[in-house]
Amino acid sequence: MSQTARSVALDVLVAVTKDDAYANILLPSRIAAARLDARDAGLATELCNGTLRGRDFYRFIISQCTEREVTKIHPVVLSALEMGVHQHVAMRISTHALVNESVNLVKASGMAAAAGFANAVMRRVTEKTLEQWQALVESSLPDTTERVAILSSHPAWIVRALAGALNADNRAGELESLLAADNAPGPLGIIDLRTEDEPIAGLEPAAYSPRGYHLIDSGNPNSITVPAAGRIRVQDEGSQLAALMLTAVKVTARSDQWLDMCAAPGGKSAVLAWSASTQGAHLISNESNAARVPLLKTSLAPWTNVTITNVDGRNFGSQGEVFSRILVDAPCTGLGALRRRPEARWRKTPSDVAQLTGLQEQLLLSAVDALEPGGVVAYVTCSPHIAETRGVVAGVLKKRPSVQEVDARKVVASLVRSPLELTGDNLSVQLWPHAHSTDAMFIALLRKDQ
Repeated sequence: MSQTARSVALDVLVAVTKDDAYANILLPSRIAAARLDARDAGLATELCNGTLRGRDFYRFIISQCTEREVTKIHPVVLSALEMGVHQHVAMRISTHALVNESVNLVKASGMAAAAGFANAVMRRVTEKTLEQWQALVESSLPDTTERVAILSSHPAWIVRALAGALNADNRAGELESLLAADNAPGPLGIIDLRTEDEPIAGLEPAAYSPRGYHLIDSGNPNSITVPAAGRIRVQDEGSQLAALMLTAVKVTARSDQWLDMCAAPGGKSAVLAWSASTQGAHLISNESNAARVPLLKTSLAPWTNVTITNVDGRNFGSQGEVFSRILVDAPCTGLGALRRRPEARWRKTPSDVAQLTGLQEQLLLSAVDALEPGGVVAYVTCSPHIAETRGVVAGVLKKRPSVQEVDARKVVASLVRSPLELTGDNLSVQLWPHAHSTDAMFIALLRKDQ
């Protein structure tokens, strides 16, 4: 039986809930398999990602419409109800059509016995407007953080972590804007890694990245990226800047060897490979997880000045100082990319931070030890959490007095098409979704003494 946009979205939501699937990976393949046209593909994307972003607020609403504990509702039925709530409060679908669509979707999913339950819940959901549901949260939850967490659909610990990171960057008062940005799709970034500088139809220059672009009309970029065979590709502008900053910073080391220590899936490695090819350098692109190495091979296929390795990044430091430029795009909580990976917020816990910061410091120490004197390492995380950013850098600077922090703000200022509004008093660069329309990318540059 042919699938609709709603059934495709529901299938993905259930897979995310039951099987820990990644929506950004599974959804495009399901859309393609269902042969949805551009309009329905857009609807399926909004239904899926919007529902994931609003999950906790939507579950609060559902909890007010049934005596049944939300977590005990069958995953298929719960996902259908969450998607129904999203259509009511965020998409303003008419009440009658919405209730019927939700009930029919439950029936079509093999849950006919639950159709009456779904009908009753959705009717109660539609009795209140978005504003009335928000007011109920305000009156029901006395704790400010808990209220903000439910209304923005972010776990409370993430709300506190983001507030702390904003305060440390002299952005107190911007929490609401940041949480709102997390719950809205960001612009689709594209990078041009061709050797020739010819205009690309359908694209307009990005605000900051000198190699970056955005689609003039929203839609599928495949007509532009596929013919370019990997030299024009989708990449967030923050990721572009992180890699380009490492290629632009001045080094006095003589080695022509560069290293990307944690390279998969290979977007930043592609930028390094392109730049290395223009500077006569060779790139070692390393990934410790063997299952992700094929992603690197695909990503780096256009360049011949690359060697792909599969070793533990923590071992490079014991092999001697051989690299002039090293990228440590460290494994992190990913709190800076929640707008693109909305389900990630429900899968991380505070204990993950403690585990990751230990690994992050080990990787950065290894990179410092593998630097030739005069070389530079870029430490990058897609998380603004202070423990994962300034905390790690401070720890490494204390343990390795042979390295000094470079003013990364001057480096990025020399690259960008238009000035970046950066706050705080650190030498590092912290990007923000609400301020820069990028992922919340953190970039620090460390140079080894001669």
